[in-house]
Amino acid sequence: MSADRSATVPARRRRAAATIALVLPLFLATAAFGAPSPKASPKPSPPPIFGFDNVANKARQLATEPFKAPPQVPEWLGKINYDQWRDIRFRTDQTLWREPTGPFQVQFFHPGLFYDRTVVVNVVDGHTSKPLTFSPSQFDYGRNDFASRVPQSLGYAGLRLHAPFKTPKYYDEVIVFLGATYFRAVGRDQVFGLSARGIAIDTGLSSGEEFPYFREFWLQTPSGKDAKSAVVYALLDSPSLTGAYKFTITPGEQTVVDAQGRLFLRRAPQKIGFAPLTSMFFHGENTTRPFDDFRPEVHDSDGLLVSNGNGEWLWRPLDNPEKLEISSFRTPALRGFGLIQRDRDFRSYEDLETRPDLRPSTWVTPYGDWGSGRVELIEIPTKSDANDNIVAMWVPDQQPKVGTPYDFGYSLSWFGDDPARPPHGRVAATRRDDFEGTKRFVVDFGGKALDAVPGDQILRGDVTVASGDDAAEIVDQHVVKNPVTDGWRLTFRLRPKTSGPIELRAYLDKASETLTETWSYLLRQ
Repeated sequence: MSADRSATVPARRRRAAATIALVLPLFLATAAFGAPSPKASPKPSPPPIFGFDNVANKARQLATEPFKAPPQVPEWLGKINYDQWRDIRFRTDQTLWREPTGPFQVQFFHPGLFYDRTVVVNVVDGHTSKPLTFSPSQFDYGRNDFASRVPQSLGYAGLRLHAPFKTPKYYDEVIVFLGATYFRAVGRDQVFGLSARGIAIDTGLSSGEEFPYFREFWLQTPSGKDAKSAVVYALLDSPSLTGAYKFTITPGEQTVVDAQGRLFLRRAPQKIGFAPLTSMFFHGENTTRPFDDFRPEVHDSDGLLVSNGNGEWLWRPLDNPEKLEISSFRTPALRGFGLIQRDRDFRSYEDLETRPDLRPSTWVTPYGDWGSGRVELIEIPTKSDANDNIVAMWVPDQQPKVGTPYDFGYSLSWFGDDPARPPHGRVAATRRDDFEGTKRFVVDFGGKALDAVPGDQILRGDVTVASGDDAAEIVDQHVVKNPVTDGWRLTFRLRPKTSGPIELRAYLDKASETLTETWSYLLRQ
């Protein structure tokens, strides 16, 4: 036994010595450099970049609370007249992002007159969002003598975005957000005309329309000197609903506004209209007028254009009716719609002040499938060209529901003339009169491809009474080449069989090939 132990002791000593030899360098290194420091705490993650979800969360929370009407501006400020309000100008040296080489600049509107609510404006720079502070010193009050009465913390009425998209060194207005949820933009060669809105609630109903408003904006600081687009977020509020919006604005020959929205309902309105457009139509070539006006036509838009899912393009000339009219154009798969200023001839208007020939058209392109529904056109009687009396919007069959967020998106294009809408023949003018006990219609069609059809070709006018043969009878019709415009003219007469309104449709074809959009008209008697 002892022999065995004497044999193992040296082996153990050898193993111990080996262990010491391995550990000693580590010990010496530790002694030389000090003990290891405790593990450093991880750096906190930066807050997420401000974006659409931030605004949507505010809208979601706001929808759980009862609606509170915003405070009004001082009563005296709401009573100033238009000239007084227009004389209040934002000082250019107070412009946001005022850099000679910056891609965008922002200026602001003063409350007063029609604009009796103020809005909160924030500036977003990456992760941070800071409110802008209003001051009367930011404005030049011109000939007005009430500057000292303006509250120091009153707030802004709205804002406008500028960019050098018309001339390289001058910052022109691109888009304006002012009043309720109204906004309007221009392409490179236009002047301001029709407006868009964030949403329409119960528009055209006898119960009365509800007007939501943008109560807060967030302006995203441009990402760099070469930024092509500006981003504006907006928070919508009304008794019926709240909403979050993101507008991505790209100025150009056609200025494009990409809109993303999410609604939260407090209660269910009777009707919600999406991508609403608002314009003015006082009189045109297709209307009679019992008053004098040196201007041959007065309108910001002269027709509604709809692109259906079946490939049909439909044109409805606008009118100033004697009573409110609501027309519906059903489509299972909407491709787009818009209010179009198609007549670009100055001689049609002779108006040097407002230049209707330069007013923009606006086209709505839905993102994704909006499902079944209708484009609704509302025409309101007006006795003045100061009133916006035309509304066009999309009304889905499945309306948003209380308790379920409703997401949607679309683009708005603001432009002068676009031969791709539609890509073939289009209606150039609509005229009508009474002739030998009938209603006579003269419809001019034009377009690059249609104009190229030689005059010795035979084209057919397909004219139908959409409201039924028992409503009217087509007496005669013919199609001829127009040697002045190179287009084609369809003339037909109609003998009504009823005293009510009559829906008409017409287009040109050749050997069963459709050459034009569909002309749609509501004859009011």
